[in-house]
Amino acid sequence: MSELKTDYNQIKEKAVTGRYVTNKDVFPFLNKVAKDFPVEKIGTSVLSKDIKIITLGTGKKKVLMWSQMHGNESTTTKAVLDFINLLNSSDELASFIKDNCTIKIIPILNPDGAEAYTRVNANAIDLNRDAQDRSQPESIVLRSVYDSFKPDYCFNLHDQRTIFNTAAIAKPATVSFLAPAHDQERNISATRAISMQIIVAMNSMLQKHIPGQVGRYDDGFNSNCVGDAFQMLNTPTILFESGHYPEDYKREKTREYIYNSIVKGVEVIAKNTIKEYSIDDYTAIPENNKLFYDILITNADELDTALPKNTSIGILFKETLEGNEIKFIPNIEKKGDLTGFYGHKVYNCLNSNDLETLKKQKEVIKLLKKG
Repeated sequence: MSELKTDYNQIKEKAVTGRYVTNKDVFPFLNKVAKDFPVEKIGTSVLSKDIKIITLGTGKKKVLMWSQMHGNESTTTKAVLDFINLLNSSDELASFIKDNCTIKIIPILNPDGAEAYTRVNANAIDLNRDAQDRSQPESIVLRSVYDSFKPDYCFNLHDQRTIFNTAAIAKPATVSFLAPAHDQERNISATRAISMQIIVAMNSMLQKHIPGQVGRYDDGFNSNCVGDAFQMLNTPTILFESGHYPEDYKREKTREYIYNSIVKGVEVIAKNTIKEYSIDDYTAIPENNKLFYDILITNADELDTALPKNTSIGILFKETLEGNEIKFIPNIEKKGDLTGFYGHKVYNCLNSNDLETLKKQKEVIKLLKKG
């Protein structure tokens, strides 16, 4: 996807997979690569869990990345481990990046939230709404790294829900990007323009592989969001959102696209080719919509005769931590006329095969009886 000679399957960190990723998964990896790259403890969480950072490369261009600011958003954490493996390989692009960039990565900023599989930290605070107050130890850690490192670029790494599609089409937003606003009017400052150009480079690469599945995240300004706050400090900052790929609820395929996006973003920084990309192409990336259900049942009155004629049912999965595994529990989100909505899985009860399939799904029958 970029100028890589190394196949992704050789790079992928196979010891860390799935949706539930904590310090217990990441720290053995960091210990393994610590002989090649400096790994430091930079602080602790509310519940005294260690927060660590790894430094890669010795070049003049400085890039700061952080993942799992929201504890239940782990796809980008897996992708940065893959990226570290790339930089620890003999690939020519890896050597070029290390010679031209110094990259600091915090794989898990919110280890308490990661362990509990929650968006917030142990004090029930959303760290991405704490940029100004910095009331939480994790927020202080991130800002301290920012202030001491003085990055030239920031990658703010997240996951987004399965509800998102791109524009008004039935394609999921597998990857979304945002060049955060730096003021209420959402003007395009010099540094925000750079963010846009790097996004255009990454989107140009992704369109060759997932055409129509890249979205642009809402750019409403909020100075308490970390991306907006760093953009206000004139540091080009990019929000990455890992979304859904068909049948990929463990987000291993999305992980690969995020990995390749990170590689491409860093590549254009290292090669100083950012100016080759137009900000006009940024606004051409379609904005995200929220038109997907995990399961969409149309003509559901054929399954449940108590429902009004032509009723559709939209079901969303609730991600639930059970033991060390994330279970996807179906919940009815909406009943009624769902014209214009899409489903990652669609059943039309006028189709006898679909109807018989649904009748055999005990979880769905239970939901209909409850709701």
